[in-house]
Amino acid sequence: MYESALARQVLDTVLQRSVFHRTSRIRVVRGWVAETESLSSERLSSQFATHARGTPAEGARLLLHLIHVEARCRTCGRTYAPEHHLLRCPVCGSGDGEQLGQTGLAVTAIEVD
Repeated sequence: MYESALARQVLDTVLQRSVFHRTSRIRVVRGWVAETESLSSERLSSQFATHARGTPAEGARLLLHLIHVEARCRTCGRTYAPEHHLLRCPVCGSGDGEQLGQTGLAVTAIEVD
């Protein structure tokens, strides 16, 4: 279900840019998504295709690179992969963690006709 919301966000961004640049057809959307969940590239692409029906992005390929966010525990110093957006350290149990690297979602390029 989360893939559907992300795919919709990407589509909305792409459609806004296509209106601004007056493009008629979107062919490829490139970008990245940083996430603490296990996302499926296939489900993201499928949901994007579903949401894009009837829009200038219909038939466009979605090429998002998934970046899995890591965290560092401020208590014990261990680096770990947070689960479900929770920064609880799996080693010492501390909730005092910091996310490392980029978070969020970005569209880096759009190929159009």
